[in-house]
Amino acid sequence: MRKLVLYPLSFLYGIVVFIRNYLYDTGILESRDFKIPVISLGNITVGGTGKTPHVEYLIDLLHDKFTVAELSRGYKRKTRGFKLVETDTPVTEAGDEPLQIKRKFPDITVAVCENRVKGIEKLFNSGNSVSPDVILLDDAFQHRRVYPGINILLIDYNRPIKEDMLLPAGRLREGAAQVRRANIIIFTKCPPQELTPIKRRILQKEINLRPYQEMFFTTYHYEKIKSVFSGVEIPDDFYRQENYSILIVTGIAFPRLIPDYLKQFAGESQMLSFPDHHNYSVADIEMIMSKFNAIGNKNKIIITTEKDAVRFQGMKDLEEDFKKVLYFLPVKVEFLNEEGKIFDKKILNYVGENKSNREIFNRQVRSKS
Repeated sequence: MRKLVLYPLSFLYGIVVFIRNYLYDTGILESRDFKIPVISLGNITVGGTGKTPHVEYLIDLLHDKFTVAELSRGYKRKTRGFKLVETDTPVTEAGDEPLQIKRKFPDITVAVCENRVKGIEKLFNSGNSVSPDVILLDDAFQHRRVYPGINILLIDYNRPIKEDMLLPAGRLREGAAQVRRANIIIFTKCPPQELTPIKRRILQKEINLRPYQEMFFTTYHYEKIKSVFSGVEIPDDFYRQENYSILIVTGIAFPRLIPDYLKQFAGESQMLSFPDHHNYSVADIEMIMSKFNAIGNKNKIIITTEKDAVRFQGMKDLEEDFKKVLYFLPVKVEFLNEEGKIFDKKILNYVGENKSNREIFNRQVRSKS
């Protein structure tokens, strides 16, 4: 019944999105081509496709060979405008994902700006001693004011877009036909055992893969848990005994894969799920600890995500009892069937062949300042 009420709103939303895309497609609204290596990575649905691990994959691929800058909106930050993110920037000023990336890759430039055109210009005129060879735009598939050299679209394998609807009745930010704008389409969170050649062909047909597009498949590889706060020891018998009780705490979209993975190491697990990008309060911590203390097993820990860990680290006056039992589960992206080699080569070739345009653009920007 609730969805029936939302159908008219989805229809109106769809009209607005269609008109906007039409204006960009016909050139009435201009997309800025910066003539420098710009890689956009985003999705067509609301949250939960694994953007941050894929951005980190790109950074890991590029940062030893090129000067990398990552630019995002900084979702849920309490500041506005352009801001360079440092490892000690408060999460409220940067957003959780940019801060997570900066702490993991301190040698790259990380910036936030809701206006990506101004953000890119600022990256070349912001007091940086070195201009970037390549800019990674996070969550920018709908940000059409910038025309990227490579446009990567992520689709959650477990949530087919063909069965979805536009907001607010569904999760689609825009119609499935807009998949055509992507150069690369990656199906994420794939269960390797299910991805048969027949299934690949079905997915290729469902998204109507064009000759100019390439399709890849990735899965998650979870690493060993790490302590959120320094000085906390890792329980070295966690992966050996299977007698631990786990309280899983997440503030991400669609966290189902985490308990599915952790159940193999735990005698029991419980889960507290908060909204995506949730800003934890003192009351939340009290509720978490109340649920944790109610677990009878003496071998028990709390496990959260890397993104949530950044938010917990930004909280003041946390009790030591909470800090010493809190761990996070790192995640990395892996391409299936050695397709990563093809993907890596495409990205490296694009950046290597176009980075020389950086100096021309750099002079143009600084001559205007």
